[in-house]
Amino acid sequence: MKLTAGEKIRFERTFTKQVVERFTKVSLDEGNHHTNPDEQGRLVVQGLLTATLPTKIGGDYSVLARTMNFEFLRPVFTGDTISCEVTIEQLERKDHKKVSIMAAFLCTNQHGKLVLSGNFSGVILTEE
Repeated sequence: MKLTAGEKIRFERTFTKQVVERFTKVSLDEGNHHTNPDEQGRLVVQGLLTATLPTKIGGDYSVLARTMNFEFLRPVFTGDTISCEVTIEQLERKDHKKVSIMAAFLCTNQHGKLVLSGNFSGVILTEE
């Protein structure tokens, strides 16, 4: 798939208790808010688990990340569906095998509230 500057790519995911439990084991981020449900039976999703939304899109396009900046704006809970919109801000061919990329992203919950924003840069290795 070819990317173009200005292009917007969208992905969404609903975070489940099982996913948070698996991430807790892998990351060792075992804070009480990730392991003990609140009064509504929800767990708080780890920030870095929420941050897998823009990294998933980077993975779809084989981006080798160099920098990633995250601003965590409000908590995400199990059962929340988070939409991530990545905007390709800049693409620049460095040579016949590398394209540099800069992108920004916004993640919102099912209520339209912004939960995460940030940006990333990196390179895409090409066959051209």
